[in-house]
Amino acid sequence: MTQSGECERDPAEAAGSAGEQPEDASGESIVAIVGLACRFPGAPDADTYWRNLCDGVESIGFFSDAELERAGVARRLLDDPSYVRAGGCLPDIETFDAEFFGINPREAEVMDPQHRLFLECAWEALENAGCDSERYDGRIGVLGGVGVNGYAMTNLLGRGALAGRVGALQASIRNRTDHLTTHVCYKLDLRGPGITVQTACSTSLVAVHLACQSLLNGECDMALAGGASLAIPHRTGYLYQEGGILSPDGHCRAFDAEAAGTVPGSGAGIVVLKRYEDAIADGDTVVALIRGSAVNNDGSNKVGYTAPGLDGQVEVIAEALGVANVDAQTIGYVEAHGTGTHLGDPIEIEALTRAFGAGADGKKFCAIGSVKSNIGHLDTAAGVAGLIKAALALEHGRIPPSLHYSRPNPQIDFDAGPFYVNAELSDWARAGTPRRAGVSSFGIGGTNAHVVLESAPAPRASSPGRPWQLLTLSAKSAAALEAATQNLAEHLKRPRGVGLADVAYTLQVGRRAFEYRRAVVCREDDAARTLETLDPARVYTATTQPNARPVTFMFPGQGAQHVDMARELYETEAAFREELDRCCALLEPELGLDLRQILHPAAAEGGHAAEQLQMTALTQPALFAIEYALARLWIEWGVRPESMIGHSIGEYVAACLAGVLPLPDALRVIAARGRLMQDLPPGGMTIVPMAEHDVEPLLTEELSIAAVNGPAACVVAGPFDALERLEKRLAAEDHVCRRLRTSHAFHSSMMEPMLADFARVLGTVRLAPPRIPYLSNVTGTWIEE
Repeated sequence: MTQSGECERDPAEAAGSAGEQPEDASGESIVAIVGLACRFPGAPDADTYWRNLCDGVESIGFFSDAELERAGVARRLLDDPSYVRAGGCLPDIETFDAEFFGINPREAEVMDPQHRLFLECAWEALENAGCDSERYDGRIGVLGGVGVNGYAMTNLLGRGALAGRVGALQASIRNRTDHLTTHVCYKLDLRGPGITVQTACSTSLVAVHLACQSLLNGECDMALAGGASLAIPHRTGYLYQEGGILSPDGHCRAFDAEAAGTVPGSGAGIVVLKRYEDAIADGDTVVALIRGSAVNNDGSNKVGYTAPGLDGQVEVIAEALGVANVDAQTIGYVEAHGTGTHLGDPIEIEALTRAFGAGADGKKFCAIGSVKSNIGHLDTAAGVAGLIKAALALEHGRIPPSLHYSRPNPQIDFDAGPFYVNAELSDWARAGTPRRAGVSSFGIGGTNAHVVLESAPAPRASSPGRPWQLLTLSAKSAAALEAATQNLAEHLKRPRGVGLADVAYTLQVGRRAFEYRRAVVCREDDAARTLETLDPARVYTATTQPNARPVTFMFPGQGAQHVDMARELYETEAAFREELDRCCALLEPELGLDLRQILHPAAAEGGHAAEQLQMTALTQPALFAIEYALARLWIEWGVRPESMIGHSIGEYVAACLAGVLPLPDALRVIAARGRLMQDLPPGGMTIVPMAEHDVEPLLTEELSIAAVNGPAACVVAGPFDALERLEKRLAAEDHVCRRLRTSHAFHSSMMEPMLADFARVLGTVRLAPPRIPYLSNVTGTWIEE
């Protein structure tokens, strides 16, 4: 997550944001991959995909006759010795959360599953990028394509009544390739270009190239690019034809002497792209960089329409290297088109060798591989499958094995060129330059695409943030909320490159807010456990649509002060620290000292600081500064008061926040108030657990009711000796009083000698009407102009 995830600091500090420019580039023509999502055979997500690649897992399924008959395969095909019972399949392609996307059941029923899969991947990719498209301040484009619509041919054309339920136009929208990307734009409210790309097997990599161009041309600020392909009927085999593109035994052996073709596969993948400088400014996690890309067509200079073209491949690879402005000898890996055919593999290696140029011969510096040996040929999604593999290899610094390779195709002279097939998982060390990779995808019909990738610069380290974090989750149903909670718990158990503060940030700013919500307070070491146990002391769950609840800020008066108050906030929250520093700087000329040395003293000075903090001249400015900074922090977090109330010094904080007086004037008034009170004779205050009318008869001329806190709670103030006599009398009647930590009898007649001087100070301040309502301590009504 960008993860995951994060609102305690500036997004530019989020983990994964690069701390340097790519080598030999300003970054202005470079595109960053900031998120991705995929559904490939054997891999419902990118993490599983990467593990499978590293472990050398072949995700081709082999089917029994019973399975094939249930899928509708005719007996005559099963009896044909050329029928191969294999394919790269996805589970549960019939499932789709139509309600989540606001699609009614009838429309979903006639919708091409490729469209459904692409839409789901688009949502997941945005979440992976930590982007809530509703809050994103920029245009997001969508570029991609899908394969042949087998669903329409097998399920709709022969069932006119099914399509008729929604009408011809709606059935067309749900099935025509034209509407693939624009439908995603509509459902996710994306305002950038929505362009459907269709170049056969190279579709998704061409979409990536076009997305890069759209970003660099300023047509959008973020782009989703990729493709989807689903074979319908699903979980079926195919007929092998000698000399064709398909394998006779269900295995793809790219570049091997036994190579005889590839295997059909289904899947979908989408990458999220941004201009590199924007990714850095936004604090995004950068998976890899796209240094350059190119697209062309073979024209007629080849054996036939479906045959690969040598010259076209040479030109597109050389052009991409030129656009990337990198030396071919710095490319450490090429994710090849690699269909494992007798004709295609030798041409591809020859083209790469020519494009890399003279001087690269025989050095064996560049590994080569093909993901088709793992998952088969995904048709329109093939290019993005290879791109994601290469990007993850760059990110992790490891090159996965290309499967089923034991000895080279005799038509390929690897000894004369720079390439070798990477048949084992290998570490990918930097060799004086960033790790770089090429990705090729060639479509039937001759549209070729090549992309040059580079590893992202080392991320700038994140500050750890505060020890306690708030993780927020939301979903559209109670069941989905529980699933999201469990998924996050599992994610947090795994090693990750970001701290809990980053996870919290991404969850808060990079996720859409739905009606079923959960907030979890936790620390790094117990986050997963808290999510699993749902400790009610730390977990709040709202299972219905939350209503807007007004928030009131309440500010306490003198007596709440103590050394080290809010110290952890000062050390971990930039917004709080900035406001407190500002207050202390404004107060220093008034107090003659730096208040922070008293609030947060060194350990050896703690005792002396505690004594100083009890002095009214310092207590009141200290409380004001802490309360003001804390209120500003809450507002920074998005918690804004609809009303306020403050007791004593707290009312001045409310007035300042309401705009009645500016902060510099408020601090000058508070400092003067504290000084004038400090110069008065000492006195005390005590809490009396009785009603006002019961306390009044017990008071002498020296004592005053300073505050009425409730029907049976008052505060009495006056000289110390008079207070002690009252406390003893009440104790004898079983009334327990509690003395407050104050140096003077505030809100009593003992304050009257300072009133004239304080009025003169207030007279120098221009007061404004309150912009936020707050209650008066004196009248109990709203402060007015």
